[in-house]
Amino acid sequence: MSTSNLFLSLGKPIKNEYGKVIGKVASFALAPNGKFDAVFVEFADGQFSKQPMENLRFNGSEITFVSKIKSQANMLCDQIPLLWRKDQAVKDLHDKHKIAPDLFQELHNSFEGVLNQLKKDGQVIIDEAAVEIARCEEEIKSLSYAIANLELEHEIGQVDEETYNTAFNLLQDSLKRASTEKTDHELIRSKVSSILIGDPSTQMPKANKIYAETVTTQQKPIPTSTPVNAPTADLPEPPVVVYVKEIGKAGL
Repeated sequence: MSTSNLFLSLGKPIKNEYGKVIGKVASFALAPNGKFDAVFVEFADGQFSKQPMENLRFNGSEITFVSKIKSQANMLCDQIPLLWRKDQAVKDLHDKHKIAPDLFQELHNSFEGVLNQLKKDGQVIIDEAAVEIARCEEEIKSLSYAIANLELEHEIGQVDEETYNTAFNLLQDSLKRASTEKTDHELIRSKVSSILIGDPSTQMPKANKIYAETVTTQQKPIPTSTPVNAPTADLPEPPVVVYVKEIGKAGL
């Protein structure tokens, strides 16, 4: 969006990458030269937060909040391979006697120091991704029980057809979002782990590519036919619809 159009987003809802409304645009922070520096966001719980412009994507009336962990992972997975290449290039120049030994050592130490810090940041991202994966798994489990109980009440006539369909579709959409979010965090953990174990060729896609992939995953059609078979103790991996169908006529 152009600078002038950004003001049109004031008061507009902000969704996360999985389609859930998490807040709205309250205001902007501008530099003296008129450049937009940050966005003041009022989150759904009433809390205000100043977010960098790069954490939000403006596409017409659609405003999407990109998770901090994903932004950090994208940056890290771009920077580490680049620093590796630069450090190797400096070593090659030193071996070819094109730079002085003291200059080589200074540059090498500089690159090594930054790399060590990025590796520490990468481990933090891996740990945070693991926490998010566990949260998503717990949410998927809770939603699955909610669907099973809905099926039970509908089966014995406590819930009418219209109410059942509305509730079932709501729970199914939530289950799909939780599954997509879990998959995204698993991708983040895998990519960052690959970088840290020393595979410079493994790079995470740019932030916009990851976002596009998330949207594509969200748009996968899910059949809405009545689920069948009983639920299992462990939740299967996506596609989510397979599990939803299996808990359809649970004998709870």
